[in-house]
Amino acid sequence: LMWSEVTASNLLLLDDTGAVLEGEGAIDATAFFIHKAIHDKGIVAVLHTHQPYASALCCLKDMKLLMCHQNCLRFFDEIAYDREFNGLVLDASEGERLASIMGDKRVLLHQNHGVIVAGHSVAEAFDDIYYLERSAQVQILAQSTGKEMCIVSDAVAKGFKDDCAKDGGMANWANLHWAAQKRGLMKGPGHIFCT
Repeated sequence: LMWSEVTASNLLLLDDTGAVLEGEGAIDATAFFIHKAIHDKGIVAVLHTHQPYASALCCLKDMKLLMCHQNCLRFFDEIAYDREFNGLVLDASEGERLASIMGDKRVLLHQNHGVIVAGHSVAEAFDDIYYLERSAQVQILAQSTGKEMCIVSDAVAKGFKDDCAKDGGMANWANLHWAAQKRGLMKGPGHIFCT
């Protein structure tokens, strides 16, 4: 399918062996092995993308999201880095290796590949992948100036992240963000997604 053809009704529901329970079509083995291993850890939502700015970070020898902007701070100590690219993920062992490296982090940057985000809900995973891309974009734009980066201290970054998480703040914001995105889809040409 092309992205413009994807609708809620043509998504596939799989069991843990890869058998299609709902929907029609063939599964993508690489997606299955990546997602399955992380879902097996009890994660509700797993998003894996090749967004341009976050993926660009994955192409750097020293791939690291720097704590250079307030959007980056939500990811303080939440990113695992897999510095080994083994090609397509075509078996359970490679998916399990990625899940093991990810550990209890919300984000995995996979060298020469892309990003994986795990969330307690679709809203939280979407919110993280959205702000991860924005954070990577800000970092790359700042680095493109060739000037020295101003990095926020670990203490301030941790305090910022903790403040955001108080009283379920990040989860609440994620739900609001997700609801707004869905309302936007319903108003525009994306409304076909609901079919």
